Amino acid sequence: MSGNIWNNLLWAALLSSSLLACKTRKATVVPPKSPVTELSSKVAENIQLLKSKDLVFSTLSVKAKAKLDLGGSKNNATMNIRMEKGRRIWVSVTALAGIEVARALITPDSLKVRNNFQGVYLKQPFSYIHKYTNKQVSFDWLESILLGNTIPYFLNDQAKIEKTDGQWILQGEKEALIYKVLFDGVMKVSESNVNDVAAGQALKILYNGVYQDLGGSLFPKGLTINSMTGNKIVNIELEYYNVERNVPLDFPFSVPGKYEVIN
Repeated sequence: MSGNIWNNLLWAALLSSSLLACKTRKATVVPPKSPVTELSSKVAENIQLLKSKDLVFSTLSVKAKAKLDLGGSKNNATMNIRMEKGRRIWVSVTALAGIEVARALITPDSLKVRNNFQGVYLKQPFSYIHKYTNKQVSFDWLESILLGNTIPYFLNDQAKIEKTDGQWILQGEKEALIYKVLFDGVMKVSESNVNDVAAGQALKILYNGVYQDLGGSLFPKGLTINSMTGNKIVNIELEYYNVERNVPLDFPFSVPGKYEVIN
């Protein structure tokens, strides 16, 4: 990897963990179906339908090949991600030859990133990621994005759900954010757009519309993330493979004494 390696690894740990996948065995490709014909007159019923398509899990382990364009610095990497619902997200970033260059541990309260390439260690509150994305992003919001689930923050009584050209659209405004979420033929999120015009922040997530079956739950084969905060621009393409759900997992994270602490 070249360029600003520290920023690259931090972005890789925070954003490239947005992974869903299929098992190594041959997966079932599921084509989109016609969406639900009519919206309910009750917003709560529409929200419940969308939430019913979310993945339910206790733990998740995934891998992905990633193409990273972080402020003009382009790199390829492999991501190993382990998640424990509501508690922690563990990310290991490897470069060529399978060498681990960074490791991160994200919890609802904290962010820890170990940069093996430079021998430095960062420990910050979770809010540190707001330097790179919208300030409203919380751990459960991040967790939902990583799984392709609906974001609870958007599912409120003020949200508007409508059907346009055969496609369900959820949109609204909350705490300076303008959001718009599109759902495909199987009622899974196909595109999410979040904008804070005043803060100059924008986040767009796209799924490729091809699904694979994992124990009755559907996952897209690919994902792209486009993020802009001021002059910080990030573009990430992901290709998913190897996912295991609800299996025992370890989340090892230690820091050698010789590492320099970055505050």
